[in-house]
Amino acid sequence: MKKVGIVMGSDSDLPIVKKATDMLRSLDIPFEVHVYSAHRTPDEARDFARRARENGFGVMIAAAGMAAHLAGAVAANTTLPVIGIPCQGPQLDGLDALLSTVQMPTGIPVATVAVNGGGNAALLAAQILAVEDAALAERLNAKRAADAAAVLAKDADIASRL
Repeated sequence: MKKVGIVMGSDSDLPIVKKATDMLRSLDIPFEVHVYSAHRTPDEARDFARRARENGFGVMIAAAGMAAHLAGAVAANTTLPVIGIPCQGPQLDGLDALLSTVQMPTGIPVATVAVNGGGNAALLAAQILAVEDAALAERLNAKRAADAAAVLAKDADIASRL
């Protein structure tokens, strides 16, 4: 199975990235996590992205706040799918990161999830990998069914109390 490469611009993004790693772990998807800044360590971020395919990655996730250039920097250096997680920073409640992540020029796409959407980034990465992995597709189907059952159980509980 291909791995998911995860980069975060700062260790302050770890709580959001942990949502992604927890989800990937629950789906039995291998991953690797690094802290590389688009601005402070651009060479390392570039090299990681450029070597991603040959190092066994199938999808990349990049989490960053504020200027949030990391996903674009990764996407500029690989043709693997890149998923950006805009992270809420100290100003603008993450709107700055969201706009920076989603406004990519034609030719360098970045799929973007919600601000602080680590879990959905992992699920999107899993869905991309599941295109070629039937066992993973089944695990995703099972997760969806379990999620639906949990909602219906809550519905029944509320109905019985009211």
